[in-house]
Amino acid sequence: MDKAQILVASNRGPVSFSVNADGSLDYRRGGGGLVSGLSSVAADTDTLWVCAALSDADRKAAGGAPDGRLDRAGFDLGGMRVRMLDIPPDVFANAYTAVANSTLWFVQHLLYDTPNKPAYATGFRSQWDDYRAYNSAFAEALLTGAADNARVAVQDYHLALVPRLLRGRRPDLRIAHFSHTPWAPPEYFRMLPTEIGRELLEGMLGADHLGFLSQRWADAFLRCCEAFLRADVDWAKRTVEYGGRVIEVAVHPLGADAEGLRERAAAEDVAERRAALRERVGDTKLIVRVDRTELSKNIVRGLEAYRELLTTRPDWRGRVTHLAFAYPSRGDVAEYREYTESVKRVAKEINAEFGTAEWTPLILEVNDDYPRSLASYQLADVLLVNPIRDGMNLVAKEGPVLSHDGCALVLSTEAGAADELGGDAVLVNPFDVSETAEALHTALTMPEEERRSRCERLVERATAMSPQRWFAEQLKALDH
Repeated sequence: MDKAQILVASNRGPVSFSVNADGSLDYRRGGGGLVSGLSSVAADTDTLWVCAALSDADRKAAGGAPDGRLDRAGFDLGGMRVRMLDIPPDVFANAYTAVANSTLWFVQHLLYDTPNKPAYATGFRSQWDDYRAYNSAFAEALLTGAADNARVAVQDYHLALVPRLLRGRRPDLRIAHFSHTPWAPPEYFRMLPTEIGRELLEGMLGADHLGFLSQRWADAFLRCCEAFLRADVDWAKRTVEYGGRVIEVAVHPLGADAEGLRERAAAEDVAERRAALRERVGDTKLIVRVDRTELSKNIVRGLEAYRELLTTRPDWRGRVTHLAFAYPSRGDVAEYREYTESVKRVAKEINAEFGTAEWTPLILEVNDDYPRSLASYQLADVLLVNPIRDGMNLVAKEGPVLSHDGCALVLSTEAGAADELGGDAVLVNPFDVSETAEALHTALTMPEEERRSRCERLVERATAMSPQRWFAEQLKALDH
């Protein structure tokens, strides 16, 4: 990798802050593919990561750093240079919660209760103005000090307008935009206000290279460009010609960070949780799921499938335990709060219906405990991943990597990961509770040798595109 400047933009940065009892700041490095990928190139490049302050503690850290530069304020970021933007709270709330998470996320994941929502009125246009302002703040931060011909890697639906804003000011920049979510087909994308749908597409087409996690999502984007912009799409070359420019559209399926996962899973806190879980569930077989309490993750239908398994195949009662670990998500969105309560209600019903003094059929924990999640991967006989729609779903890839005895994977066809893992997973329609119940039985009864050989192939595919390689390939595409 050469020494050319790399600029990265994402809503969430590589570090988050908290305030101690004495008022001092504490911080921790983030995880995920982007952090792993950037860390691998940071030492060898002139790299700056621009992100937003997401909490009051983040705002305090950004406000106390010169021009928001955390690396100049004494924080050890492993060689990364980070600028954290303190965007006005009302602007951030409208851009992040009202537009990105309550509108764009719902569109891309096909989640709307369409008889009732969406309904775009004057208030939404005002929120969209703040989404524009939020994107403009990122663009200004990226342009400050940007070297000639710098490479810029813009991340996700929060920052869809940034590429065009940069292109208009600095045509020398080489810009990539990567979408970590699915992309809606034109039939659903058209629910956005017409001018806003066009603005999103044109914003992204300011890039030189657009990346998606699955060819299904890339194809949907290309169809939207044809339908709403009348753009010239070359399906053989996977390019869009628009505004006198040709933009590449490619697929980069992010894989699991096998080395990092195994190193973290070897820690003592994971071993302690593994022992505690095993003591709690005894010698029962384990069906494991690890998700955020997020609408697209389809937790309630997964729990209903487990209930149907216990109902239609009573011989599993007392012989299997379902561990459902859910991380709280987006509590500022009413639909998410209601969904979390539904998850808890169904879990309680299952335990009331089937539980005995000796056996608790379902263990639901709604809190953030990463070591516990890693421990559950190690113990799982079956990993259940049944999203309604998911850009990729790294749980489907990380679970097999850490499995001690080889787990069976029950996987939704609507997860991007199904493109790579479908041949060795037990695939299910995420809306079909009965099919999912039967798939759980199939996975639980899979012969040991078959289960292990399938898991080995799952691991091979899950780790084919390491985060380091995933990020490097996008940068390399900008050199074309």
